[in-house]
Formats: sequence, structure tokens, C-alpha cells
Amino acid sequence: MRAVRLFPGRDFGVVETKVDRRNRVVEMMRFHGADHGARDTGPWPADRYAALMFEISNERFEELAEEALTALPRDLAAQIENLAIIVDDTALGENLFGLYEGIPLTKRGPNSYSGVMPDRITLYQTTICRYCSNEDEVKARIRRTVIHEVAHHFGISDPRLEELGWA
Repeated sequence: MRAVRLFPGRDFGVVETKVDRRNRVVEMMRFHGADHGARDTGPWPADRYAALMFEISNERFEELAEEALTALPRDLAAQIENLAIIVDDTALGENLFGLYEGIPLTKRGPNSYSGVMPDRITLYQTTICRYCSNEDEVKARIRRTVIHEVAHHFGISDPRLEELGWA
């Protein structure tokens, strides 16, 4: 797996990781400079991967998620039904910022939707933070993810979200 990303204020630009069969990072290599002409600066232990991402407390992450939900337009938020928002670290085996699980409002009917558990939107904190370098980026990524997953709750598909610029 190879991730090409520049981290402002840090002395490396390209990171190469080796993962095991369970998709766990077992070794990392950091390189100075851009992808072309980068020079190897040696391996890192797998637990140093956390040094590549912005860290935020669970409480602050949940506050930012709540802010994103309360920022939804009031008339739209009033139509959300039977929905739980959950924060988890990462999606097993996938690289997701969030996941909607449930029956969209457009597929519900009085005879087909009763006595069911709430739909779920899961926000993946570690994955979101891995792609961010400061709290403002985390806040923006949470907002974008919440809007994307709430759209699924309303029955909007990924292709339509892509057309709208929210994929």
C-alpha cells in the first residue's frame, strides 16, 4: 500500500506501508520530498503510524459530530426518523469515513417498517483523522461525511451524491 500525501510542517512527503493479511500496518517507510526523486529515510515501527495523523480526543470528535448534525437545515433535520449516530475507530477491512446502515426513508412503508432497530450512521474517527492535519480539516471532513450519510438516510444514492459533489 502506498499513500502519497504531503504533510505541512513535517519533513517527509511520501509514506509506504506494508500490511499483513488482516490489513494491519506492520512496517512503514518514510521518504523526503515528493514521490519522484524521494529518498528513503528508513523504516518506522508499525505503531508510529499514529504520528502521521491529527489526534483529537473522543469527546471533541463527538462534539464536532454533534455540531455537524445541528448545522443541518432545520426542516431537513425534522424529517430524520429513527436514526442513531455512532462513532467507531475504523471500518473493518475498508477505508471509510462513514457508513449508513438501515432502510432509507424512501423505502419505508407503514406495513414494512415497524418495530425495527434505528438506522445507523457510523463515523470512523481514526480514518477521518488519518486524512486530516488539523481540527478544521477534521471538522470539515465530519460535516461532509454526515451530509453524505444523512443523504443515504433520505434515499439518495452514491451516483447522485457524486453528481451533486458530495461523494
